[in-house]
Amino acid sequence: MSSILTNDSASIALMTLQSINSNIADVQSQISTGRKVAGADDNAAVWAIAKTMEADVLGYRKVSDSLALGGSTLSVARNAAETITDLLTEIKAHVVTAQGENVDRSKIQANIGALRDQIAAVVGAAQFNGMNLLKNTEATEGSGSEAVLGFLQRDASGVRGVDIAITKRDLGQGAGAISASGGTYAAAVASATLNATQSGTLNASAVTVTAGMAFSLNIFGTDADDSTFTQADLRFTTAANETRAEMTNAPIFYVARDGDTASDVMTQLVRRFESYAAQNDIDESVLSMTASGSSISVNSSVTDGTDTIAVSLNTLTADAGNTIGGGLELLASFDVTTTSGASDALSQIEGLLTTATDAAAGFGSDQNRLETQTAFNGKLTDAMRAGIGTLVDADLEESSARLQALQVQQQLAIQALSIANGSPRALLGLFR
Repeated sequence: MSSILTNDSASIALMTLQSINSNIADVQSQISTGRKVAGADDNAAVWAIAKTMEADVLGYRKVSDSLALGGSTLSVARNAAETITDLLTEIKAHVVTAQGENVDRSKIQANIGALRDQIAAVVGAAQFNGMNLLKNTEATEGSGSEAVLGFLQRDASGVRGVDIAITKRDLGQGAGAISASGGTYAAAVASATLNATQSGTLNASAVTVTAGMAFSLNIFGTDADDSTFTQADLRFTTAANETRAEMTNAPIFYVARDGDTASDVMTQLVRRFESYAAQNDIDESVLSMTASGSSISVNSSVTDGTDTIAVSLNTLTADAGNTIGGGLELLASFDVTTTSGASDALSQIEGLLTTATDAAAGFGSDQNRLETQTAFNGKLTDAMRAGIGTLVDADLEESSARLQALQVQQQLAIQALSIANGSPRALLGLFR
């Protein structure tokens, strides 16, 4: 049935044309913006995922800034540690020269003093943006390392930053000290007596080391007639056990810094014993010590049932307010103007060189770690950008081809609408 009031064909043709025009508008938007999902109205789920990933990519840009800052700080510290290693090598050469009897030790000492001052200047200047990784003398827990934002981690609870800890490595020469009052003192937490059994072990594995905690080695030798060794040289206290008051003036002590382990403490105490032995001409046959992990092995080839040497480890908690010394603390006491002083310096310089080289190597390893993380973050953000592009970017080749097809459909739809609109005119012929 034909009607001049209702033209179903025209309505259908008009709806088809409107649909084609809508599709053309969508394709033109994709071509102009380059995105197939430009807003939440295009595809809410994909748009939300893409926006979350874009936020992560922006976050990684800030992570890169943090890693760059940390890398620069480490570079400064590493170069400073390498310079200090070179200066210590020069000091070693002077110390070796001072071992001779026919040398001007006072001039050698002056050269060593100048090099010590230069080391102190390098440590003071080795800061970047206010951060100095060559200083670590604070007793506050966690002060021995600095956190660098390394990467972002997303899980069910959301996104969070993950830090990379950079360890400080002190190369200062400040002197440590044990407080005269306060704290909790513990005598002989580990001990050994050398007698006919000429070896023993001080095991500190049960001791919990905290920053600012003081440790001392007490030696109490018994040789009434000084036939085997000089009793006064191997007797630090009036009785076998050290008292709290006597610990304050202990000749062999160490105040732990943040990050130290029991192994670090034992190593430092042995170095200080070696310095004491060199200054007081104590032969290794009389008493020697070796650090191994959290223990110290003590040995003597001269003790017997009568002539004995007792060695004990004592502790004082950090709340006493002890002063933490520098990593090169023993360097400040170098005095090669005497034979015993030159011998002491020679016994200590290798340990100080090891401290400096370990610091430089540690900074280098940390720097490489940050560089590796930076490279990984770069690859990760590239992959995330590619993923975002897959989700929201338009395929311009496909869009171009589709636009041409839609334009042809549009022309045909216009013609179909024109034909449909002309159909009612044919009814006029029936009334002529």
